[in-house]
Amino acid sequence: MTEQSESGPAADSFISKEDGLKYWEGVSPDVDGMLGGIPAVTRVDLQGSRNFLAKLGFGSKNGLRIAKRALEGGAGIGRITEGLLSGLATEIDVVEPIAKFTATLEAKKIKGVHHIYTMGLEEWADLRPEPELQYDLIWVQWCVGHLTDDQLVRFFERCRAVLSAHGVIVLKENLSTTGADAHDELDSSVTRQDETFRRLFQQAKLRLVKTDLQKGLNQAAGHQLLPVRIYALKP
Repeated sequence: MTEQSESGPAADSFISKEDGLKYWEGVSPDVDGMLGGIPAVTRVDLQGSRNFLAKLGFGSKNGLRIAKRALEGGAGIGRITEGLLSGLATEIDVVEPIAKFTATLEAKKIKGVHHIYTMGLEEWADLRPEPELQYDLIWVQWCVGHLTDDQLVRFFERCRAVLSAHGVIVLKENLSTTGADAHDELDSSVTRQDETFRRLFQQAKLRLVKTDLQKGLNQAAGHQLLPVRIYALKP
């Protein structure tokens, strides 16, 4: 792990898109591959996300609302698309750069999946926004470590531009525990500190409306994992 320091280059400067894509091209298109060999955490992860969204007013129970349209960034094979969003949104668009993952996702014929963008989040961020395209919910989990800080701000700005009047952006990510952002050479991603995320939210002109720590992952995995925080953001 390469950490950011006051005198040295920022951790995100070590990100290599090519190395990141190469890593994920070598990962199996299944839940085991998506979760780094710890598939046991998926139930706890999805339930924690479901509970968080209920606090934001999204859900299938009485008094909660279904999103008319949702977007998922870094969808992989559709683990979250199927296990969470398909029950909370009428239409779902997904963004994922690895073609074998989007092919697996498409083959599942998940209820509500409308458009599949086989491209990176940074490429999607550079697409011309469609004025009529508005999302009530944008969900992004365990993938923005492959974006530099500047790319992540640009992605958030694009999300803000396509968010409906009552929409919300949700980010769910690992947090660095080293006191600095850290670059992982294995997949060429960066694990950021909470402070870094909050700074980037401000740069993208997004306000934090709710945040929680995911609970139960260590028990499900059987060993210590990095803390995972969920952030809800609005313009």
